[in-house]
Order: sequence, then structure tokens, then C-alpha cells
Amino acid sequence: MGHTYGTWLPGDPKGFRTRHHREHVEGDYRNPPPPGIYEGLHEHAKRAMKRDPVYLNWEQRRRALDEIIASLNRHRVEFEIFSLDRIHLHGLMRCTDHEPKHWLGLAKKESSHFCKQTGHAPVGGIWAHGCKALLPVASRAHYRRVRGYIHDHRLKGALIYEVVSPPGMEAFDPGTLWAE
Repeated sequence: MGHTYGTWLPGDPKGFRTRHHREHVEGDYRNPPPPGIYEGLHEHAKRAMKRDPVYLNWEQRRRALDEIIASLNRHRVEFEIFSLDRIHLHGLMRCTDHEPKHWLGLAKKESSHFCKQTGHAPVGGIWAHGCKALLPVASRAHYRRVRGYIHDHRLKGALIYEVVSPPGMEAFDPGTLWAE
């Protein structure tokens, strides 16, 4: 999972996490923290930003996702599905080297570069630093849940790119698929 620059800051009212969970933070996106509890931290984070937050319109989403997919293809990283909305990128990819953050980071960097060249990204780029890679997909049921979760982002206006497997031929392989 990745997000665009400046759209999910420390102290965010919808919930947040500190780097490596160094601080315990009340709430999460499903159960946000009590209103105002982290207001000072959020204001400080907004003041520290070097530029405006990045919110992607439909054309920017299409271009950015095309470049993410092109980068993964160039580097021969297999993937199952990606979704991109105004601020969030979710994906399911196969990383036999167990380095999903490296490959997604490279894809985000290349996406931002090519989007800037065509006028689809602001100076400074699209993406926030880092990304979150969850644990490897552990079972066929986990695979179906993750793929369904990402696919369902279309209902929230996300652009979806997916590799469609023939019926009964899901590309599940424990230990090499990385969710989000």
C-alpha cells in the first residue's frame, strides 16, 4: 500500500501510525481516535510540508497506474491486481526475492518520473516516501480476501488493473505473493 504525498500525515484525524509503531496511537481508520487528540501533531506535520498535498484526478490516476504496471513489467515483477484512487495505491504482487518494498518503491519512482515528463505530476512527484508491505499471502482463502479487498476499491472510485486468471486457475503460491 502506498499513498500520495501529504495525504496521510502524523496526527491525521482518520487515524495514523508512527514509523515502526514507535508510539502507541489510539484508533485507526475504522475506529478513528477521539476528535482533537492529535490536532497539534497534525498541524505541525502540515506546516512541515514542502509543497501541497497530491490528489490525483482520473487522468493522473490512469497515467500513474499505467506507469506502475509498466515498471513492474520492465523489472519482471509479477502482479495480480492494483487499485489507485485519489490518494491510495493497493496491490498484490509476487516477489520471489521477498523484497516487495524495493520493487514497489522503484515502480513509484519511475511512475512519478514519467508522469512529470508528460505533465501528469507536480514538481516534486506524486508519492509519499515509503510504502507498507504486509505479510506474505498464507492461504488460498487469504489470497481471495486480499484480491477481493483490492478489487472492491472500484466501488470507491478507484481505477483497477488486474490480471485475470482462467476459472479455477488462481495464481496462488504461498510465500511469494505479497498483499498490499
